[in-house]
Amino acid sequence: MPTESPQKREPRHFSMIRTFTPADFVTLGNAFSGAGSILAQMQYLATGLPHWMWLAFGLLPLAFILDALDGRIARWRFQSSPLGADLDSLSDVISFGMAPAALAFAMGLRGTLDVVVLLYFVGCGISRLARFNVTAATLSDGTGKVKYFEGTPIPTSLALVMVLAFFYWKGHTGDSLPFGVWDVGPFQFHPIVLLYFVSGSAMISKTLRIPKF
Repeated sequence: MPTESPQKREPRHFSMIRTFTPADFVTLGNAFSGAGSILAQMQYLATGLPHWMWLAFGLLPLAFILDALDGRIARWRFQSSPLGADLDSLSDVISFGMAPAALAFAMGLRGTLDVVVLLYFVGCGISRLARFNVTAATLSDGTGKVKYFEGTPIPTSLALVMVLAFFYWKGHTGDSLPFGVWDVGPFQFHPIVLLYFVSGSAMISKTLRIPKF
């Protein structure tokens, strides 16, 4: 006679809050800073009040600091997190991919070709992080620490943020940005957006190797 199959156990629920380490909360702070920057930019576009733009600029260096701290906190406390790598990558996409691209849009780089370049930049940032997550094990030394980055790390996009903040401080937005605006057939194009093209291309470069300290 066939025997009854043993009753299946219900899968254990994955408690995220209990799984979070202190470093994970710092990583979330990075994501909140990047998301807050985007929301501040939206407020600026809706109201035209400059303090929203300055808040948007200021939150991204904070994101950079938190991004630098989370790994150090994890090593200091000797705590690894099953969510750590994914949280870090997703947070970086927001703070150093989407937020800088949205800043450029808020600053007036809204031509069709501008948007194409900004989307390219975000795509490069996402691809860069995905490649790092896949190749981190092969790029690490005996201690498990990555020896170098292939392509520039995505947080280097903070340099673009600083450039835009300088021009905003000087009162240059939109067509008054350096090199103005060009008409390329039926499309408009601000040459300064090429900084984003260069930054994105450097992220996905295979030959550019940056030592990790």
